[in-house]
Amino acid sequence: MIEIRNLRKTFPHKDAQNKNAEKTAVDSLSLTIETGEIFGLLGPNGAGKTTTIRMLTMLTRPTEGEILYDGKRVGDDDDALAIKQMIGVVPQNLNFDQDLTVGENLELHARLYHMSKAERESRIAELLEYVELSGVINDGVRKLSGGMKRRLLIARALIHHPEILFLDEPTVALDPQVRWRIWELVRRLANDGATVLITTHYIEEAEELCDRVAIMNKGKLIAVDTPKNFISRLGRFVVEWRDDAKRDFRLFDTREDASRFIGTLDTAASIRETNLEDVFIELTGRKEGL
Repeated sequence: MIEIRNLRKTFPHKDAQNKNAEKTAVDSLSLTIETGEIFGLLGPNGAGKTTTIRMLTMLTRPTEGEILYDGKRVGDDDDALAIKQMIGVVPQNLNFDQDLTVGENLELHARLYHMSKAERESRIAELLEYVELSGVINDGVRKLSGGMKRRLLIARALIHHPEILFLDEPTVALDPQVRWRIWELVRRLANDGATVLITTHYIEEAEELCDRVAIMNKGKLIAVDTPKNFISRLGRFVVEWRDDAKRDFRLFDTREDASRFIGTLDTAASIRETNLEDVFIELTGRKEGL
């Protein structure tokens, strides 16, 4: 279990008058992430997702608040090594050693965890088969496609058998077919017992994968729930229409209510089922990615 209590992160910056000021990236965030769930942090660019991940993975110190992994506190020197053994991290940016092969990159990472030669060889072979990259073990990283590199990042993060996996924008800039392959891999990880925390601004990704979703905006937590509960709480049907060339919509509990509303409009409109993007817009007041 991960417990996040009143987490806050501020950075110094220059304001519009070029004076020293303070920027709040994460503002009083409190969450509990249960063991074995796929949990999503959803929000637009600048919402505080990556900063939250950096604090959870001990790359950035919180300004205030605390983080606990099964009762072990991040920041306590006695617990630091145990926590690092518990977690694996798939960063947003590709950070392989470009001069090494696929196998050599995994070998280097395994050595950092002081794995024996026999354990390294066995684990690397197992993981490359798991992410369907066994055939490129001797290829240079530069030769891999974007999707293959993402899968290799996941394999590297799993090298030491972590209990918790962090994926920061795991499918950014990938085409839809490759994204589906990554999604299937994430589901396999959860089925195998891992706790998975995903940050994403792809709303359909969170809806497809996550058991629960936390919606963030401007560093603040807006709401936490399952995608299904979010949708049922705000309305199962959406009426969409154009108003002065802008998209507008309203949520309704029943299709009948939605149909009656369309009858009051003097423009063309359509009815469809609600998705998590509608919930996001309703709660944040702006579209994802803006």
